Amino acid sequence: MDNSVEVLASVIQLAIGPVFLLAGIAGFLNVMSGRLGRIVDRARQLETMKHALKDVEAIGRAKQELQVLWRRSDIINRAIGCCVASALFVCVVVASVFVGHFWHFPIAEIVVGLFVFSLMFLIVALLMFLKEVQLATRILRPGGVLENQ
Repeated sequence: MDNSVEVLASVIQLAIGPVFLLAGIAGFLNVMSGRLGRIVDRARQLETMKHALKDVEAIGRAKQELQVLWRRSDIINRAIGCCVASALFVCVVVASVFVGHFWHFPIAEIVVGLFVFSLMFLIVALLMFLKEVQLATRILRPGGVLENQ
C-alpha cells in the first residue's frame, strides 16, 4: 500500500470536485432556510392578525393566505430534505474515494451511482424551489392565488 504524500495529494484532488458541489448545496440550503423562516414569520403574523380582525372578508383572505403559506412551507421543507440527501450522498462519494483508494476497493461504479443519486436529489430540490418561488410570486399578481380562491 503506497501512502506517499503524492498519492494522497492526487486523491485529495480527485475529491475536490464533489467538495465544491457540497459548498454550492450549502449555499442553496442557506437560501431555502431563509425563505422558510420568512414563511413561518408571515404565518405567525397572519395567525395573530386573524384573531384581531372583525371583517369576515379580511378573515377569509387571511385564511387563504395561510393555506398558501403552509403549502409553500411544505414544498420548501421537501426541497430542503432533498438538498440534505444530496449533500449526504456527496459526502459518501468523497469518503468512498478515499476508502476505495487506500483500501484498494473497486468502487468506481458505486461512486458513479452515488454521485448520480446526489445530482438527482439536487435536481428535485431545484424544481421544488422553483415551484415554491412561483407559488410565492403568484400571490402578488392581480388575480393571483388569493383572488382566485
